[in-house]
Amino acid sequence: MNASFGIDHPLLATHDIEGLRNRLISLGFNMTAIGKHPWGTSTSLAMFDGCLLEIMGIYDETLIDEVPAGEFRFGRHVFEHLQQREGVALSALHSTDSVQDAATAQKAGFTVSGYLEFGRDVTLPDGSADRTKTTLALLPDLDFPRLSFFLCQQHRPELIYVPEWLEHPNTVNGISGVTILAKAEQLETLKAKLTGLYGGASPLNGGFSVQTANGQMSVQTLDAIQAEFGTLPSDIAESATPSIVAMDLVYQNATTFEVWVAKSSMNLSSTASGRYATQPQDTANVILRFGLIDTVSKNYAVRKSRR
Repeated sequence: MNASFGIDHPLLATHDIEGLRNRLISLGFNMTAIGKHPWGTSTSLAMFDGCLLEIMGIYDETLIDEVPAGEFRFGRHVFEHLQQREGVALSALHSTDSVQDAATAQKAGFTVSGYLEFGRDVTLPDGSADRTKTTLALLPDLDFPRLSFFLCQQHRPELIYVPEWLEHPNTVNGISGVTILAKAEQLETLKAKLTGLYGGASPLNGGFSVQTANGQMSVQTLDAIQAEFGTLPSDIAESATPSIVAMDLVYQNATTFEVWVAKSSMNLSSTASGRYATQPQDTANVILRFGLIDTVSKNYAVRKSRR
């Protein structure tokens, strides 16, 4: 399970949500049907216990200014970032109490623009119908807009984390971290921002990391990231704005996962760490890196012991 301020779900904004959904299904993810938000965004999810993988598009540009949270308009934020390029437009942090957690974030220096409340109809595996209830507290960042966050509180988690929906054929069962690309001169500002919320930072090659309640946030410069993943597309590498460029997911069974890699419509490669990774153009300019859950945990423990 997750806890407040843990990584919940970065939003992978794409021009082709159906195409991306189909590619993820080919890799063994159990993706939900494409749904719609009242502010013009479309969505499909791969759900895990306490977090999820979400892809998002725009289905109606006329709605992107609907349901504002203060001055922040969720649909417009996603739309405007998609006009620049695909990628993570903003990221959800887990919340168990959106009001209390927003107050904590505000004390740590984050701006709280307002709240959104919405629900969606669901049909449970036993055939019964119900409706979710979600509250979002928006934390926009005017300086680093692609690193804007929002707190996500599920008031009826039993309608989200349904055991049958958490099972994926490829055995992927969670998020273990994200990697943020930043310029060297931005590192100290980002460190101050994130340590205000998460406490002390640990040094990494070309940057630092902080530990959330669900995985690490690693902030690194281009050379360090490319040493792990290879050359990034120029529109990402040359961007002046820091952004999430990779997401780590963990799987339970290596043999099963490799079967799905072999038959997937995507071309996965090995990284310097030996883990599988997607090509950024296949997954909305965000590399998905996959590792066996025990191996990822041990690697993290080794890195901590060496500091």
